[in-house]
Amino acid sequence: MLYSIARNFLFKFSAEQAHDMTISMLKSPASLALKGCFGAKIKDKPVEVMGIKFPNPVGLAAGLDKNGECINAFGAMGFGFVEVGTVTPKPQPGNPKPRIFRIPQANAIINRMGFNNRGVDYLVNQAKRAHFKGVLGINIGKNKDTPEENAKDDYIICMRKVYQYASYIAVNISSPNTPGLRNLQYGEALSELLKALKEEQATLAKEYGKYVPLAVKIAPDSTEEEINGIAQCLLTNEIDGVIATNTTLGRDGVEHLQHGGEAGGLSGLPVQEKSTQVIKLLAKALDGKMPIIGVGGINSAQSAQEKLDAGASLVQLYTGFIYEGPDLIKEIVDSI
Repeated sequence: MLYSIARNFLFKFSAEQAHDMTISMLKSPASLALKGCFGAKIKDKPVEVMGIKFPNPVGLAAGLDKNGECINAFGAMGFGFVEVGTVTPKPQPGNPKPRIFRIPQANAIINRMGFNNRGVDYLVNQAKRAHFKGVLGINIGKNKDTPEENAKDDYIICMRKVYQYASYIAVNISSPNTPGLRNLQYGEALSELLKALKEEQATLAKEYGKYVPLAVKIAPDSTEEEINGIAQCLLTNEIDGVIATNTTLGRDGVEHLQHGGEAGGLSGLPVQEKSTQVIKLLAKALDGKMPIIGVGGINSAQSAQEKLDAGASLVQLYTGFIYEGPDLIKEIVDSI
């Protein structure tokens, strides 16, 4: 009920204003005093994935806390893991506003943020200061002005800087809001990127004396043939996990609604089935050799279970969390 009241208030503002207000509140040290209001006692339902012990399989997806400013607060809500970012080597403002649009009739959001963030050095400082002792994923990307052929340089810069602070590193090659980024998901471009990242991972593991897994985040808009190709490339390069999926360029279910035609990536309920189908195809192609983190349209215990039944080992919340609030974490964990 408390979240319902807060949501009704926040939804009076534009989506980005509401987001900024929420982040400002949650990053305040005083926010932890409100733990009883936005957090709940979550049962331990541990699972080991990518060699990491997660206290429960429900995580926060990247995108809500791009700069890692609210790690403590999100951790206090009971998430089994928190993923921050996407972060790029240099700060960048992202795309022009307005760039986030709610579609409440469909429990959906369209965003075209464009990796707006304060840069990797800022995020690393936030991670250093955080008291959160749980599983922290850091999601990395490339700057908009970095040519596609030099993309791996940006990923390696970020990887080097976040490595010792991350429980795992997520490689975002699937946002629809950075021109050319999704081209990195296929063929020789994907192979070259993953090979370079694995080589860097080996170097950093030796330097820091710990192995930090790499997970690659993919789009929901690929064909079965493309998904099979991605899966084979992930296996060949011994990537540790795959996150499925990012937002969709499709508009099924929202094309007739206000803001349904806005450019950007669509998340929430309309992507639920598409994301689950990608997980099923991935699970078949990977044949149990790599764990899948399922994300996309999870707004209930049932939809989370569908992702797990499709082959995911972990799930992440984003749009469903915005509409349903922290109680959704407990609902899912209790039902698993």
